[in-house]
Parts: sequence; structure tokens; C-alpha cells
Amino acid sequence: MHTGTTSAHSPSDTPIEPGADAPIDAFEGEAQQLELKIVARLYGEPVLQLPRDLYIPPDALEIFLDAFEGPLDLLLYLIRRQNFNILDIPMADVTRQYLAYVDQIRNHNLELAAEYLLMAALLIDIKSRMLLPVRKADTGEEVEDPRAELARRLLEYERIKLGAQQIDSVPQVDRDFFRAQVYVEQATAAQLPQVNVVDLHSAWIDVLRRARLTQHHRISREELSVREYMTAVLRTLQHRRFAEFQELFDPEKGVPVAVVTFIALLELARETLVEITQAEAYAPVYVRLAYQPS
Repeated sequence: MHTGTTSAHSPSDTPIEPGADAPIDAFEGEAQQLELKIVARLYGEPVLQLPRDLYIPPDALEIFLDAFEGPLDLLLYLIRRQNFNILDIPMADVTRQYLAYVDQIRNHNLELAAEYLLMAALLIDIKSRMLLPVRKADTGEEVEDPRAELARRLLEYERIKLGAQQIDSVPQVDRDFFRAQVYVEQATAAQLPQVNVVDLHSAWIDVLRRARLTQHHRISREELSVREYMTAVLRTLQHRRFAEFQELFDPEKGVPVAVVTFIALLELARETLVEITQAEAYAPVYVRLAYQPS
């Protein structure tokens, strides 16, 4: 029987394979220690210590739990939060809470507290007047409540504030939606639409229809020359700027003359002696002499 002996090795003698857990734990520990030393990051780079000449103004960071637009806004907030009757304001409670808020803002911003101090003086004045015994006026009328003027101002301010909130809820341009803008290129010269085959065919069918209405039952043979009718069309257009397509045809002469005239017109258009155009789509077809540069 073969027996062998084993010897114990210290941790430092044991080789560490790549990817073992010990180096990973060491790297994570060093990363955590480095992260604890970082006090800030500037443009993504870590800053390990603050500059010695760094100056932080005392009002660089302020936290406002409630933002008010003025003394009336604060006073209205205190009244509505506790469901007080605005026509019967408990001046002692409201004045105490108002002065507590003024003391807080006076420690930070004296200029802002000046406007609130004026309202505080008015509240104290109303409170002191309410402590005095009520005297009837010489006319026998009841003395006006010292809180009446303040209640009127609060109701008017609340109505204006609600109106401003309703106006602000209306969608506004460049805040809630944007105008749609479309660029439309406008040419300096008017471009007339081109006459296509369908428009020319429709005009020709209309000429044939009117020619058939006036045709006679006469059998005769007539020799018609396309060149003659080409000359006749040119003579008709010579002293006119435009001529309507139907004006170049004489329905009373029958269908053969209309056919020859139409062929003559097509021949003139092929030789670029005349131009067939329209003012707009589905408009009447016009014929004019082609432009001949001098």
C-alpha cells in the first residue's frame, strides 16, 4: 500500500489564478474608498478636495416651502388653509401666524420683508382697534367693522388671482402649442397650365357636337386644302391676341370643313406657328400666334 505525506501551504505561497475573487474584492474596495473621497464632480471629473479660495455666498441655496406673491397672498393663504370666514377674521390667530412667517423672511431678506412688515402693521392696527370699546357714531349709524376694508381687499385679490389662473390655463402660443409654418414658393411670372390631350379632345368633341346640330342632308363633293385652312387660321389670328378654340370653326359649313380646320390647326401647332393654351385648369381653350423674336 502506497502512502504519501501532505504539507500545508500558507496563503501567500498559493498561486492566484487570473479571474479569482480576491483581486476583484480588492478593486471594489479601493473604488469605494475613492468614491468616498470625492467631494464634487466638475465637468465629469472627480474633485478630491475643495479649493482654498472657494467662496460660497450665504444665500446661494435657499429652500422656500411656500412661495407667496405678496402680503395679501400670504394672508389669504393663512385664512383659507384654516377655513376661516373671510368676513369674520380671527385677528389674533391670523396676526400671530403672519408675524411668525415675517420673522423667518426678515432674517434672510430684509428688502423682501419690508412689504410684509407694512401688512403686519395694518393687522396689529386692526387688532388694537377691535380691542377698544365700540362707540356709536354721532349720526346714530353703526360703526364700520375695522376688518371690512381688509376683507374687501382680500376678496378682490382672490377674484383677480382666480381670473389669472383661468387665463393661464388657456393654451398659449409657443408655450402649449406652436404655429404650423409652410413655405410656399411663389414664382414672379405667372405660369399658364399646359393643354393636355384630354382637354384638346374635349374641345374637339364639343365642336363636332355643334357641327352635327347644323348639318344638312346634302350630298356633294368638295375638295378641301389643309394649306388653305392653315392660311385662313393664321389670317384670323393675325390681328388678335387670343382666339377661342371654337371661334376658329364654322359649324354651318359641316363636319368636313371642321375636320380639315382641326387638321390645319394641329399642323400649325406642330410647326410651332401657333400656341394652344388655357388660363387655368378646366378653362376654355385659346389659340394664339406663337411668339416670333425679331
